[in-house]
Amino acid sequence: MKKAELVFVPTPGAGHFVSDVEFAKRLIQADDRLSVTILCMPSSPSPHHDPDPYSRSHSPLAVAASETRLRFIDLPHADPPPSGHLLHKSFDRYLLLFFEAFTSRIKDAIANLMISNPDAPPLAGLVLDFFCLPMIGLANELGLPSYLFLTIGAGILGLMLYLPTRHAQIGTALDVSDPDLELPSFANPVPVRVLPVGVTNKHGGYDAYIELAHRCREVKGIVVNSFAELEPYAVQSFADDGQTPPVYTVGPVLNLGGQAHSNRTDRDKIMEWLDAQPESSVVFLCFGSMGSLGEAQVREVALGLDRNSGQRFLWALRLPGADGKLGGAPDRTKLTEILPEGFLDRTGERGMICGWAPQMEVLAHKSIGGFVSHCGWNSILESLWNGVPMATWPLFAEQRLNAFRMVKEQGLAVEMRQNYREGGGDLVMAEEIKDAIRRVMEDDSMVRKKVKEMGEISRKAVMDGGSSSISLRRLIDDIIINHPH
Repeated sequence: MKKAELVFVPTPGAGHFVSDVEFAKRLIQADDRLSVTILCMPSSPSPHHDPDPYSRSHSPLAVAASETRLRFIDLPHADPPPSGHLLHKSFDRYLLLFFEAFTSRIKDAIANLMISNPDAPPLAGLVLDFFCLPMIGLANELGLPSYLFLTIGAGILGLMLYLPTRHAQIGTALDVSDPDLELPSFANPVPVRVLPVGVTNKHGGYDAYIELAHRCREVKGIVVNSFAELEPYAVQSFADDGQTPPVYTVGPVLNLGGQAHSNRTDRDKIMEWLDAQPESSVVFLCFGSMGSLGEAQVREVALGLDRNSGQRFLWALRLPGADGKLGGAPDRTKLTEILPEGFLDRTGERGMICGWAPQMEVLAHKSIGGFVSHCGWNSILESLWNGVPMATWPLFAEQRLNAFRMVKEQGLAVEMRQNYREGGGDLVMAEEIKDAIRRVMEDDSMVRKKVKEMGEISRKAVMDGGSSSISLRRLIDDIIINHPH
């Protein structure tokens, strides 16, 4: 029986790294011929910064990976691109250059893998995250197939496959004033304002997206953390396009065990509070591993909660920290300063504010009835898996496009604000928040019914005989067939 090893190159940070680890575990659990090595890039350009607890190999998540055919290798720091003006002009271009700087480090790590253990299974390919697509050149140099693992759903893939066609015709960045786009992967015209801001950035962002878009068609296969029943229009459009590599929908790929955290006390307090609440009575507000709100916006959220008299809530609240970093949980003194006067006293019996929450575990709790979400793809899949309806509050990256798909395309979420732009004084006002919370918490809404149904479908998709299980089997067979001899 021929064995094979895959090398994963994820981008650091919880949203991507967790999905990569869970997908690697699913692969090796599905076929004992496969083993996986995950190369861990530092999330900070400086060796003097603290490591990202999610992306380093000594993280709780990595240490807990007990599979003998899964290992982690830390990569040394690389010389970062000059941050200064580039980082502020185009974050997407900066990211692309940041990850390209690790090419030599990755090449050395793969060479060491091949030399250090000559009896190890031969390498069968590189599995690359979205912003690591330039590593295709390295894969070709090493004679290895490359695969793209998209942690962010099929919507962004449809956009990426469309961009080169548009670029050949127009050749310039999109503009928010442009007409809505007719994307083959969407049933409805898509407003430019809901696309990632990089595609309208004329200082390197658009060029970065075009470079990545061209690379999407150069891989042996595209693996998507989604399932065919969730995005049928997109999946069919890929099948109809004769130029697209095979697309494998293998999701939901989720960390069902919940996120590890060093402070067990925080987790226990949250779960004990939820245990004391009535079924489906609590709205959960959480904005992801990278999300935070400014003080003015925090006050508007508090006012919205205050005006929903009697509404129970769990609010994972973090403020922006120093130097653009994510801050921790504000203490009571800080909360008293930034929240409306008397808010903590008025809501103390029906609400809880925390800095961190075990999101998957919270969403699975019987007391949770609604979710105010930033619409990161992992959060969407977790919400659907647990049958909890969302109110959409996208902040950045592809989140606006995710929200558009959930609200406009499929009716699986309640819209709060579709085109919120972080910074620049854009505020979601208290009345908008109050109204969205009221709608997402409605007991007999069509959205709640559809989310419950999709949750059941998502669980069936990964069972034996389900659409994602079949797709995963097809991927493994193709990996073995494409295996270089």
